[in-house]
This record gives sequence, C-alpha cells and structure tokens, in this order.
Amino acid sequence: MRRADQIALTEILVWQEVDRIISRRLRIPTYATWKRRRLKMLAEYQRPEHWGIDPNAAFVRALADSGDRHVLVAGAEGEGAALYLAARGAAVTALEPAEDAVERVVRAAEAAGLTERIRGYCADLGGWAPDVELHAVVCSPSAFAGLDAQDRARVIEVLQSATADGGVHLVETIVAGNDSMQAAMPIEELASRYRGWTISVERSTGRHQTFLARKEAAVA
Repeated sequence: MRRADQIALTEILVWQEVDRIISRRLRIPTYATWKRRRLKMLAEYQRPEHWGIDPNAAFVRALADSGDRHVLVAGAEGEGAALYLAARGAAVTALEPAEDAVERVVRAAEAAGLTERIRGYCADLGGWAPDVELHAVVCSPSAFAGLDAQDRARVIEVLQSATADGGVHLVETIVAGNDSMQAAMPIEELASRYRGWTISVERSTGRHQTFLARKEAAVA
C-alpha cells in the first residue's frame, strides 16, 4: 500500500512537470499574469475614448452610475456605447432591427470578453418590450425610424413604465434641418412625451444634440 501511494505521488509530480513544459513551450501565461493583463484591458475598455466616445459627452456623465444596472441601447450606429457600458459593469440589452448589426455587437462583445454582460436582440422598438427594470435607455434617431406618432408615443410610454425612479433616457436627435431622422423624432415631441421628468438638451458633435430626461421619484 505504501508503494502504491508512492506511485500515485510520482504520477502527480510527472503530470505537473509535463504541464509546466507544455505551458512554457506554448507560452501560456500563468493565472497571475493573465489576471494582471485582463484587469489592465478592462481598465482600458472602461475609458470612453477607447470606443470613440467623447469623455465629456452627456451620455458618459449621465450614465456614470450605471454599473450593475440594466441599460437598453437601441439603434446605436456602432457597438461602442453598448460595450463601454458593459465594461463598466452594466447589464446591456442591445436592440437592433438589422441582424448583421446585432451580430456585430455580439462578436465585438466576445472579442472583448464581455459576452455575459450583453444581450443582443434583433427587433425594433415598435415590437419589443423590456423584461427587466431599466436604469437607462439610450436611443439613436434610427431607433424610431418607421414609427408614426402614435407608435412613438406607445413605445416611449412602455420604456418609461419599465424605468426605475432616478433612471435616465437619452435620445440623440438631429439639429434642425431637412434630415428625415430629425423629422422622425423632433425635440418638441420628445419634450411633450416626458412631462414630469427632468429634461435637458445638450448640443454634441456635428449636427447632433442629446435629449436627456431623468425620471423623478413618485411622490407618496
């Protein structure tokens, strides 16, 4: 029995040595090295500049406390907003009507190691409803494209009902002009739909501006 114990111990030592040789030849980093690199990478992902986002933008300031909260990102022109929020700890639902756009977000999340924090849905706002309480909603003009005034009012009401007290909605719009996206969701219409919320409008880069509305706590 003592001899059998010695054989088992020898086998364990041999396995450890083989693992060490394989790791060295394949240049597999140790756990400590992998963890250090991962933390450094996550710190970089948490910088808005990494995703091409202005660090002084209303989007960044309004969602500074979105960690461990649910955020809806709808109609985003790129995957940067969703990945930035996921890197900061938010649970992100990325909603896009185009299948290739959803696949792009999911692939980018996989590459960044953020898959567990992002859900991708191929749908538009007119045919989708939240299944969790939301802390924030981020929409681009294209999110409301194709919806008439009645549908837009219904969608906004659904999102407002699903948003927790203190939550925020950010809608990027086009500064006055002939652009069809500006006609799809003008500031005046947004303001009328968010009565009772704290509203502000900020000019951003180019011809865009950001409509921001914060939900006030209900009075008992």
